[in-house]
Amino acid sequence: MTRWTASSPSAEDPSSAGAVRAADRQRFALAWAQALTRTSYVPMTGDEVERRLESYTERLVADLVSEPFDSEDARAVGADLVAVHFTGAESLAGTVDVLGEDALRLLGIEDTPEWRQRLSAIQGAVCAGFVQAARKRTLDEQEAIRQAVIDARDSVENALRTSESRFRAIFAEAVLGIGIADIGGRILEVNSSLRRILGRPYDELRRMMVYELTGPDEDDENRDVYEQLVRGDRDQYRVEKQFVRPDGTRVWTEIVVSLVRGEDDLPLYQVAMVEDVTDRKTLQERLRHQAMHDPLTGLPNRALLLDRLDETMRAHRDDERIAVCYMDLDGFKMINDSLGHHIGDDLLVAVADRLAHTVRGSDRLVARMGGDEFVILVEDSTGTEQAVDIAETVLDALGDPIRIGGNELSVGASIGIVERPVEGQDAAELIRDADVTLYWAKSEGKGTWKTFDPVRNASELARFHLSATMPAALEHGEFYVDYQPLVGLRRREVVGVEALVRWWHPDHGRLGPDKFIGLAEETGLIVPLGRWVLGTACRQAKQWADEFGDTAPFVSVNLAVRQLREPRLVSDVAAVLAETGLEAAKLQLELTESAVMGTADEALEPLRRLSEMGVRIAIDDFGTGYSNLAYLRHLPVHELKIAGSFMEGLRNPDEPDPVDARIVRTLVELAHTLGLSVTAEGVETEDQAQRLAAIGCETGQGYYFEKPCLPDRARAFIADHLPQWA
Repeated sequence: MTRWTASSPSAEDPSSAGAVRAADRQRFALAWAQALTRTSYVPMTGDEVERRLESYTERLVADLVSEPFDSEDARAVGADLVAVHFTGAESLAGTVDVLGEDALRLLGIEDTPEWRQRLSAIQGAVCAGFVQAARKRTLDEQEAIRQAVIDARDSVENALRTSESRFRAIFAEAVLGIGIADIGGRILEVNSSLRRILGRPYDELRRMMVYELTGPDEDDENRDVYEQLVRGDRDQYRVEKQFVRPDGTRVWTEIVVSLVRGEDDLPLYQVAMVEDVTDRKTLQERLRHQAMHDPLTGLPNRALLLDRLDETMRAHRDDERIAVCYMDLDGFKMINDSLGHHIGDDLLVAVADRLAHTVRGSDRLVARMGGDEFVILVEDSTGTEQAVDIAETVLDALGDPIRIGGNELSVGASIGIVERPVEGQDAAELIRDADVTLYWAKSEGKGTWKTFDPVRNASELARFHLSATMPAALEHGEFYVDYQPLVGLRRREVVGVEALVRWWHPDHGRLGPDKFIGLAEETGLIVPLGRWVLGTACRQAKQWADEFGDTAPFVSVNLAVRQLREPRLVSDVAAVLAETGLEAAKLQLELTESAVMGTADEALEPLRRLSEMGVRIAIDDFGTGYSNLAYLRHLPVHELKIAGSFMEGLRNPDEPDPVDARIVRTLVELAHTLGLSVTAEGVETEDQAQRLAAIGCETGQGYYFEKPCLPDRARAFIADHLPQWA
């Protein structure tokens, strides 16, 4: 049963489902009836044939527009044609022609690649059902003939003449070719159908031996089963064979050879029943070509490419190598959308033609994978350099503009290259790796090629695995929060703690935010994860507030750009504060400088509303971006956190780096001018702490004071460094 798995036509397409009008279905059935007229003897009037085909049309249309796509009923229609005696090869050929590309016009359906692909599947299913039913009909006839031969031998004496008469009638009139030979291979009798199939007269065949018909090219397997039959070791065998007639034409046949034994059970005769299957073979080859080639460009399709790859994997030399170049056109969607799909289709045909002329050789294959994607397969590759040369040649060939319908179109391409030994490879893995490499090429500028990098691929697979398991990790409680104190540089008292999320991964152990926050932002999980971190940090801050009173530190929570754009941000923060009972003044939200400066003014409205609630707002990593100072004046910000990269120059115990010292001093003065307090990140030595205090920086954060730690250790540090002003 065929299931539609490619991109299906939209259910909103006016040409789909019930929109196929009854008049269009009747027009299609009439065209079908005209195509089948006089192709087979059918005991029905013309009107009866047309009504019968109208019912079949209803079933084909139902399959054509089914969602999901299912061509099972189309296969049954093919079998029903045989059942009502449309059994001739011309009947099948006429049906195939009616189900060609013109069928969409007859049915009033828009001619698109998706509908053509569905129609092709319907066509194949009808043919498959027809061929299967015709084959069963033939086998039934063969069995009847074989039984007649056996009856002729086994009948009693008084029924011999009747049986022989019946056998002679069947022998002479059968559509199947029948030949009888003795065990030595001398041909004794042939009927008219066999003479027609082989193209030889009766007298000539009577003078021939069986081996003279089979010829010297008979393969060993067929020769062996024939020898088994004439020895009496087997009673029957079936073989498909091509014969060359005296006039040079070739005919494909399906032969069933049976052994007739004497009363002593010893081999007596051999009987061959021969069916001319040339039309069926031609149709099968035609259908195979359609199934293995792209209908638009005529290039091999994905199925043929994978077959070729599988064949290469099965039969290869120990030192054989293979290369795959996966190509995608740059800017094709814009051409398709602006100029129309017909121009896009013509462009794809032109590109396919250039590829076919550029990449030549019996060891190379150019295939269309679908859309604007193509693959170049290089068998017996000599190395990556050869694959790169092919890629550059293709890019050069596509550099010249292509004239389509009065438009001169320039089209570029990106190519991903995989070249490796064949040994141990898998076809799907090769294509996947080439597709990944193509993505790298497109993401790094387009119009170029990239080669596969296993280290980069392993890293991206690991990132994908983390991304895929992150939702379940949040649900299963694998995330936790560390806290790092923010310490006043003059009195060395704790004024705040920063909440830093961690992931305890069951396979990778402890993961810092640099390993997963970016993935969370890409997937959108940063919103529920950030909401969880906020709730966890506020509950912890409330516990410290209950224990330490007014001297308890505020908690600072990082806020991603995606969270800032979340419509529920303000209500979520308000809900968490209400649920935990934490005062708004004990909560600080941190955003990076680049995130704030790259945000539209209306997107900053949530920050203003949070500030009005009493929540502190801080800019993290200040000094690493390019802030508009005039813009900065109007932001609802309370604190600037200077990036730790500026602290390096203040570590030297003898003399600080004058440039870093000046930068930090300038940033502190700027913050104070704007009425903001300053926290210095990355403080690792006493010298740094003293110099920052001398510059006027209020607060420090870093390993010198305390590393990020679990709540119990953070509580102990807080208890030892409480402000004394209370």
